[in-house]
Amino acid sequence: MQVKSSIDLGEIHADVVMKSIKHVHLSVYPPDGRVHISAPLHMTPDTLRVYAITKLDWIRQQRKKLCAQARETPREYLSRESHQVWGQRYLLDIRYADEKPTVKLTHRQLVLTARPGSDAQKCAEILHDWYKTELHRVVPELIREWETRLGVKVRAYFLQRMKTKWGSANPAAGHIRLNTELAKKPKVLLEYVIVHEMAHLRVPSHNEAFVALMDASYPAWREARTALNALPLAAEAWSQKC
Repeated sequence: MQVKSSIDLGEIHADVVMKSIKHVHLSVYPPDGRVHISAPLHMTPDTLRVYAITKLDWIRQQRKKLCAQARETPREYLSRESHQVWGQRYLLDIRYADEKPTVKLTHRQLVLTARPGSDAQKCAEILHDWYKTELHRVVPELIREWETRLGVKVRAYFLQRMKTKWGSANPAAGHIRLNTELAKKPKVLLEYVIVHEMAHLRVPSHNEAFVALMDASYPAWREARTALNALPLAAEAWSQKC
């Protein structure tokens, strides 16, 4: 049983989920500083509010850290502009030809071929589609590997731009969703997100059972989470009030 609600603490809004757990769990999620509280069903609203008030300084500190996190500069899609692929830096080389748009990697360059007259938005769409293709090339094998390790079945996965999450899971449907920004990050961090979301197919909540499952299956998950959240966020795909 779960009961969802929320509380407002001045300028801070917190989502609350009351469920069958023993202890309160407070989280501030990147990149936008979303506050989430999981609390035992027996806790009264007044007790929960007092608890949250005692944590206000900590919440503000976490939000301050998120606001200080590096962000990508807005991309103009011009030649010699820097772009990331699997954690490596490449210089964009835009070429125009009356043929199907393509993206290719060389030793140091990301070569994007577009039709004559293509503007920055069109080049951005071409590159985004290519990032999705890269993810489709890598994700299925990782899912198959971790289905065996975790004892779960992913019925389908989806790739999309996501403003506030690296991924999400739908345990009832057996689906996971992944942020296309992950194609810019090292593959080991993509693996961490996949494992995290697949673990939610067994344990939907971020409770003690989920932490135990992650500890047993992917012991370095905390380090991976820290590394992922330390990397620059996309300039436009993410929003945050600082």
